[in-house]
Amino acid sequence: MKTDPSRTSWPEFQGTVRTTAVVAMVCTALFAAAPVMAETVISGQSDTVMRMGRTNYDGSRNLFPATEYLRLSLVNTDKDGNAISLHIGSWGRVDFGDKSFRDRNVDGDLQYGYLSYQGAKNNFVINAGRQFVTEGVAAQRLDGAYVRSDFAAGFAAAAYVGSPVVTEPNIKADNLVFGGRVTQSNEKYYTLGVSALKSYADSARYREEEGLDIWVRPIKQIDLTGRSSYNSITGGWMEHAYALSYTPLDSLKLNVDMSNINYHDFFYKVTTSALVFNPLTNGIDPNEKVLTFGGSAAYSINSEFTLVGDYKHYKYDVAKSANYFGGKLTYTKPDAYMAGASVHRMDGSIDRLQYSEFRLFASKKMGKLDLTLDVIDLYYDNSRNMYSQHNAITVLTASSYEINESLKIGANVEYSKNPFFNNEVKGLLKLTYLFETKFGAAGGDKK
Repeated sequence: MKTDPSRTSWPEFQGTVRTTAVVAMVCTALFAAAPVMAETVISGQSDTVMRMGRTNYDGSRNLFPATEYLRLSLVNTDKDGNAISLHIGSWGRVDFGDKSFRDRNVDGDLQYGYLSYQGAKNNFVINAGRQFVTEGVAAQRLDGAYVRSDFAAGFAAAAYVGSPVVTEPNIKADNLVFGGRVTQSNEKYYTLGVSALKSYADSARYREEEGLDIWVRPIKQIDLTGRSSYNSITGGWMEHAYALSYTPLDSLKLNVDMSNINYHDFFYKVTTSALVFNPLTNGIDPNEKVLTFGGSAAYSINSEFTLVGDYKHYKYDVAKSANYFGGKLTYTKPDAYMAGASVHRMDGSIDRLQYSEFRLFASKKMGKLDLTLDVIDLYYDNSRNMYSQHNAITVLTASSYEINESLKIGANVEYSKNPFFNNEVKGLLKLTYLFETKFGAAGGDKK
């Protein structure tokens, strides 16, 4: 079951919604018929978002898209702790102004929809349906099955198989993917993982990736995480990424990180046109490699003030390298307000990588009302290649109000002016509704 947003018609979207509703009603009936000692929880969240704006980035357009995001969960737990659940997430959009996406003003997609069984012991899980799998080298949305469980001596294993969800029609992609991950761990000190992924497109090899991942905490002050991924088809390492944190004092935390990405191996097979190999049209250059490393130090001056300093170096083989560094000061009163300022410098060898970044931000909580202000200004050293404009400024104001425990309304307005488009103003209205109903073991319905 593949969904391609660029091909979704209104009747197809209506069909998706109807199918989702039928599945939800059937599962609700099944859960309601479960043993008396079981408890069933039905919960969900509805986010209705109305965006408003005018842009001249790709021609003057008035945009008024309304989008509905809906998440639904039904969980049935028996007296032994085993649980059967259904999870559904979907969205739909209607444009009341100019088309905001490609060539149509109605769109929608089923983001996920799967049945799950969770065992009371050994973290045992079986999922079936559309889901997002993250296991080692896998970060894949697929229509299929997933299973994991803990075993003796700190070992655990997970496996998955299915059809990848393709989102663009013009990109040839795989139609079968499978893989898994095995770990050995001590929950207090470490986890070591080995993973693999393999996929086919029309019976031909499409992706073959293997990976190692690690988490180590020898003492409570030190935490190390990292991963390395290898591409068996190209015969090269896709990525190495590691981060180390050290907290010598309660008031001081130090972080260092490093990553190394080989574009030829990392972007060998992609499912979005933005990442295809085509350096002549500003696409991905397969000869590129990037090494980044840096660190930060956060010091709590007292219970209210925190000072942070950070540095990052970007080293490219083809593009130009750069250094990014600066500091941030924040002032916080828990459950009252927060404010801060930061100054950073991007120091590269080309005009667009030579700028100073200034930021001011603040938030205030007044009962059920939350207010936020965020101002960012990038000041370029040389505007000759930046459309004769030095500044790129963004001002964001946001607010939200909790009407009750289940209903919240929010709004924000964003103003942008930069070298690529002038005086863009965007607005957003958001209505969030939460609901939950329990019935079964406790006797009677409870909301």
